[in-house]
Amino acid sequence: MRSTRASAAIERLNKRDTTATYSMAFNRQGLFTLLKVVLNQDNERLCEPMDMDAFVIFVNGYGPQMPKRVSKLELAFSQQLNKS
Repeated sequence: MRSTRASAAIERLNKRDTTATYSMAFNRQGLFTLLKVVLNQDNERLCEPMDMDAFVIFVNGYGPQMPKRVSKLELAFSQQLNKS
């Protein structure tokens, strides 16, 4: 089973949340679990095992979110809409 999407989601989460380190585990059935790495302790399991698509959606929604990037054109367009 390819877990590239799941590992990329974990990398994005680790970039968004610099206060903690996250990892993933998967079982024989191919289900993924999000883990919070805690030094000198067992890793904290943050979700029940789930398939890859549900796991990626869960990880993308977990933790702090990056602000949406807005281009200058989008900003100018929204200002024009607010004027009318």
